[in-house]
Amino acid sequence: MYTGLLHTHSAMRYLVLAILIIAILKSIFGLLQKSNYTKLDNKLAFFSMLFVHIQIVVGFVLYFVSPKVILNDMSVAMKNTLIRFFTVEHILLMLIVGVLITIGRINSKKKPLDFQKHKSIVIYYGISLGIILVTVYWMMPQ
Repeated sequence: MYTGLLHTHSAMRYLVLAILIIAILKSIFGLLQKSNYTKLDNKLAFFSMLFVHIQIVVGFVLYFVSPKVILNDMSVAMKNTLIRFFTVEHILLMLIVGVLITIGRINSKKKPLDFQKHKSIVIYYGISLGIILVTVYWMMPQ
């Protein structure tokens, strides 16, 4: 079970990164070109949020079966950088990403003007992408 979840979680990250980058770039171009917020923009924002949420759900299941997570003795977990990363840092930052993506999506739906919708996606999704990149590719112990 653990191996299958780990492979699913690892493979899905590329899908999540790809759709987030596409959604952000589409909204950046929408802002620069002052274009309408189209059905495609809306679907990209929705599917970005959906894939992030699915990734978080898979990550939660993985969190409770992973040998890299120690919940019964936090003093041990906090002394080991790899275990601390997966027990505390990774899950906390990815939950923040999920919240920011959700806020950005809801915010974009509520804005009356197209440039405001694009701006909301660029800001919230961009910050989320930054957190993901820093967490997974910079903070993770080797």
